[in-house]
Amino acid sequence: MATKLPKVPIVIVGMGWVGGIIAAELTKAGHKVVGLERGKMRSMNDYFHVHDELRYAQRYELMQDLSKETVTFRHNEKMRSLPMRSYGSFLLGDGLGGAGVHWNGQYFRFLPYDFQIKTKTVERYGKSKIPDGMIIQDWGITYDELEPYFVKYEQMAGISGEPEVNEKHRGKMSKPFPTPPMKKSPAMKMFEDAAKSLNLSPYAMSSANLSQDYTNPDGIQRGACQYCAFCERFGCEYGAKADPTVTVIPVAQKTGNLEIRTHANVTKVIHNGGKATGVVYVNTPTGEEFEQPADIVILASFVFSNVKLLLHSKLGKPYNPQSGTGVVGRNYAYQILGASSTGFFDDKEFNTFAGAGALGSCLDDFNGDNFDHADLNFLHGGNIAYTQTGKRPIQNNSTPSGTPMWGPDFKKQSLQYANRSLTVSIQGACMPYRHHYLDLDPVYKDSLGNPLIRMTFDFEEQDRELVKFLSGKTDAIMKAMNATKVDTASEIKTYNIVPYQSTHNTGGAVMGDDPSISTVNNYLQMWDAENVFVVGASAFAHNSGYNPTATVGALAYRAAEGIMKYMEKGGSLV
Repeated sequence: MATKLPKVPIVIVGMGWVGGIIAAELTKAGHKVVGLERGKMRSMNDYFHVHDELRYAQRYELMQDLSKETVTFRHNEKMRSLPMRSYGSFLLGDGLGGAGVHWNGQYFRFLPYDFQIKTKTVERYGKSKIPDGMIIQDWGITYDELEPYFVKYEQMAGISGEPEVNEKHRGKMSKPFPTPPMKKSPAMKMFEDAAKSLNLSPYAMSSANLSQDYTNPDGIQRGACQYCAFCERFGCEYGAKADPTVTVIPVAQKTGNLEIRTHANVTKVIHNGGKATGVVYVNTPTGEEFEQPADIVILASFVFSNVKLLLHSKLGKPYNPQSGTGVVGRNYAYQILGASSTGFFDDKEFNTFAGAGALGSCLDDFNGDNFDHADLNFLHGGNIAYTQTGKRPIQNNSTPSGTPMWGPDFKKQSLQYANRSLTVSIQGACMPYRHHYLDLDPVYKDSLGNPLIRMTFDFEEQDRELVKFLSGKTDAIMKAMNATKVDTASEIKTYNIVPYQSTHNTGGAVMGDDPSISTVNNYLQMWDAENVFVVGASAFAHNSGYNPTATVGALAYRAAEGIMKYMEKGGSLV
């Protein structure tokens, strides 16, 4: 029997980027908030002297314990799903700050095309361009409507970037980035020169790794990046990487209006008559169960956790792929990688051991609808980039194709090219399909006895064609960089849960203006429960050719605004 606690005005489930942003905005406005985080407490002090590649990059110190909770996976409904028991395709963050602690810091606003993808595709190419089974849809918001919230995130995080953006390929910015771009390495300059020689439009990647010391509008002071190359899978000991635990969460804590409860694993949203009345959570060290009544419930977890909680709570209509009805679990999408070109240089050596998570140059000539798709068998595209994130010794050992996997020649080539290889790669957009979705697994359960979330997904012809096309572009760029030998990956077949690919999972509780195909409106307020807000990448109706964090952050700021509007007048916000 759960112990019933005194009612609180607002409860937030998950204290990563989304929970931190919303908590900061609400507490600054004087509202009392309880934040429930299933992992442990964390601060910048925990990041000191942690340049341990084995512990963090290989043994996943900052990640969720898969023996207690994981996801199950299958390609299609005819297959038996099986649990992911060791980390591979994506990494699930755990503890205060969530995945915002171990991200690289690469920052991209989604394109104007993304938010109105169905409308703009049909206008340009006609309905027949959308293949059978693909269920792209508009997001119920435009880029221009969301633009001010991107600015709020950028000013808070101190995003570093070029003051001028190519508005032909990207959305207009009403305010420049608050800090200048990061340093340009020789390899970045080679990439940019090669791209320009091909009449492309490269630019320095926008970065949540500070290029200089910065004080944000909330008075948070952070130091500049040291280019130590320990970003992805690590917390930043300098505080240079924007992270919820060094930006928004301290602001909320300083107000005295935020109570954080760690080791609080929320298992259910309690609801009645179109409204939530609170949540149930388990204190994981003791096993005690608590009921936390609340006026407003905000789900601010990772994609899988948000969707799992909705389904387990029977809140919102579950998606049915056979009929195409229902919304919770619909429009799951991943990130399409696979196109890349690695160049090996006999006449040049690079300091690739140094770097930063978002140190790089990239281009959007083949992203979104920036190029003509009339004669192509895919929609959207991807960002093409050279990034110098730092080649840590355990994870990196590039050798040319044809090199033996062991023996004296393997050792010779490994030493020869340790600092003489560069890779140009893509992040490709992933479109939703009717048969790609999330639901509860009927067999496997977590450590608390609740069903695991099940992922049904595979690569489509759309994805294979996208990779084939973009690999030709990466190959051309690398050859223009004058590599001695170029190895290009140009195809993908079926999706596999291993090896690591990207943590950019999206969808399952998507936003829109039609309740029959969306779970939440453009304030991330549930259609089926007006005092529940489901915020995060679960709201994405598809995944773009970019990292999702910028758009997650912008939507969190808009949701915070919506929550305060709801507190004033109640009811649906749209």
